[in-house]
Amino acid sequence: MRAIIFANGEFPNPRGVKDLLLSGDRDDVAIIAADGGTHHALAAGAIPDIIIGDLDSLSPEARTRAEAAGAQIIRFSPRKDETDLELALLHAAHSGATEITILSALGGRLDQTLANVLLLALPELRGLDVRIVEGAQEAFLIQGETTITGQPGDTVSLIPLGGDAEGVMTDGLEWSLDEDVLRFGPARGVSNVLTAPQARVRVRRGTLLCVVIHRSGK
Repeated sequence: MRAIIFANGEFPNPRGVKDLLLSGDRDDVAIIAADGGTHHALAAGAIPDIIIGDLDSLSPEARTRAEAAGAQIIRFSPRKDETDLELALLHAAHSGATEITILSALGGRLDQTLANVLLLALPELRGLDVRIVEGAQEAFLIQGETTITGQPGDTVSLIPLGGDAEGVMTDGLEWSLDEDVLRFGPARGVSNVLTAPQARVRVRRGTLLCVVIHRSGK
């Protein structure tokens, strides 16, 4: 099962996600809106299956429209520990989603942008394919080994999270790493380049945030 989550960050190009929304079998895709992310979903022509959060950013008009089309509301008190996006991610994981795409999670407030990116490290998401997609950019975590897909010339940044990343090996990137250590803090892993349609990255210990910028979009 796939889940597409609309957060409440900036969403400059709603039309740009229509191919993503139409790909695959709609019966296998759950569309989840984190509170005000409902506005972005509706702007993209999608009716959320679930609207979740404290609903402080959701207009009455958008709520009425979504509910009339069959959206289910899961409301939480504003006095909660989790952000609305965190609630949406936990709901998707607990519902059995194995692939989660997060839209409109960046831009605006720096604190919320950073918090949204760091939600990728939620323990409940470990082992799932979870990605933040923003136009030509996508961000995901690497723990262990993964394959990066794109085109030669795409930019790939590998940024350690929560401490040093040890034993980093790459294949298919212009500046290769061979059992290297990427230190937490320095920007050594930023702006590498794909030299093939696929690259392989392995980290023996630690976590890498991988940001891919596709030159021709995706």
